[in-house]
Amino acid sequence: MRTLPVGIPKVMVSSMASGNMRPYVGTSDITMMYSVVDISGLNRISRRILSNAALAVCGMVEGGKEAVSAGLPLIAATMFGVTTPCVTEAKRVLEGRGYEVLVFHANGPGGMAMEQLIGEGQIQAVLDITTTELPDELCGGKGSAGPHRLEKAGEMGIPQVVVPGAMDMVNYFPDAIPPQFRNRLLHVHNPATTLMRTSEEENRLLAEIMARKLSRAKGPVVVYIPLRGFSAVDAPGQPFFDPAADRGFVEALKNNLPARIPVIEKESHINDPSFARELAQVLLELLGR
Repeated sequence: MRTLPVGIPKVMVSSMASGNMRPYVGTSDITMMYSVVDISGLNRISRRILSNAALAVCGMVEGGKEAVSAGLPLIAATMFGVTTPCVTEAKRVLEGRGYEVLVFHANGPGGMAMEQLIGEGQIQAVLDITTTELPDELCGGKGSAGPHRLEKAGEMGIPQVVVPGAMDMVNYFPDAIPPQFRNRLLHVHNPATTLMRTSEEENRLLAEIMARKLSRAKGPVVVYIPLRGFSAVDAPGQPFFDPAADRGFVEALKNNLPARIPVIEKESHINDPSFARELAQVLLELLGR
């Protein structure tokens, strides 16, 4: 099922469907239905479950006949709760110019799904505002998108504007923080997520990783740096505000990127509306070329 294109109806009935489905579903749009009883002959429960599954897939097929694609050029954008104002404003500008914007939650599966769609040739440009999946990959967080995040747009040669959004944090389940990080600066984001502030050393490593990936890009790339903070919690008065750590990222990025990739530093916070509008405008200019 994972090899079928996104949008093809897929329904799977399984006795495993009440557990962690990420290893099975991956980045596909598979609909999982728990079988309640094991798949061992027909009975009054299994008959109803299988009937519901059949009706579900029939409904997807019949309803899909009425779904008409707008045919607009597609732009992919990445978002986290702590970068939502930036992405929302940039999306508004891009949609006002006739583009359709797909927003991906930068939580691991979201970044993987975006990379897959880019590789399938469905995306014309990327506004990668939230690259937080890189620190999760580096530090073993729960939001890693794997080792190939931030690579497919470069391989496909499509325009990309990249921002170190939420690079100040790593995401962990509260009971799964690695022992070596338990004395670090932590912030409870919600009952299911505890954030760890990335250090200056980690930020320099992350900048080197980002530079290495972007250096291989076959298409135009522009990197924007919001000097007043990379996320909602990386701002004056907020728990992750650490200008030295952010500056370490900027310095290492500039030292490792080739001269052909511009790094634009702005005296703005990532969620400032003017910063978001400039990101959108630059991406439009790259698309215009």
